[in-house]
Amino acid sequence: MSETTTIESLVFGSREINYELSYQERKSLGIRVYPDCRVKVIAPFDTSEENLIAKLREKAPWIIKQQLEFLSYHPLTPPRKYINGETHLYLGRQYKLRIEQAPINEVKLFRGRLLVNKNAKSSTKTLLSGWYREKAIEHFEESLKKIVPLFSRYNILQPELQIRQMPTRWGSCTSKGKVILNPELIKAPKGSIEYVIIHELCHLVHHNHTRAFYELQQTIMPDWKKWKERLEHSLV
Repeated sequence: MSETTTIESLVFGSREINYELSYQERKSLGIRVYPDCRVKVIAPFDTSEENLIAKLREKAPWIIKQQLEFLSYHPLTPPRKYINGETHLYLGRQYKLRIEQAPINEVKLFRGRLLVNKNAKSSTKTLLSGWYREKAIEHFEESLKKIVPLFSRYNILQPELQIRQMPTRWGSCTSKGKVILNPELIKAPKGSIEYVIIHELCHLVHHNHTRAFYELQQTIMPDWKKWKERLEHSLV
């Protein structure tokens, strides 16, 4: 029998869970929640609709929890127009953008403002994006270097750091120990940046969001919930 995929939905309380349903030659039903909040359900060919719905209702709280966890990592900064007086964030603080014509391109913090000196041919957005990326590399490397020793008992060495624009994640890590961070994270408070780094390093010890994972995160950063909440609400 060939695999078929359909889009289905389940109402659970006040929430509607949309999911991709496919049938395969397997013994048990599997449910996966992806970083973009997609839900995929893989069921054995002989699964009845009644049993399928019953299992989904049983797992619905877990599915919603996973989606909310991933949503907390979704960048929320709205599109910018890059005009004078517009507010931009850096390390959790708001700065008003000031654009001035100049022969040499330069971006810097000056007297409480985010100053962009540019020539007529240059793009404010491009210059500012480059500045944010440079600051992200500098700050993330410094933070990672400070945090890694907290994981020494787990034999985690200085991981490779990669800066990558990700539309739905603040950070991720690979099985080979590489930590990937979104440059947009540089706009968040320092504590929130450290929370994301600690979160990803915890995944190098415990790959899934298990009880052991959260216990480790709590041990390394007892106030992680505060910084997670700041991250969720500050970049708007």
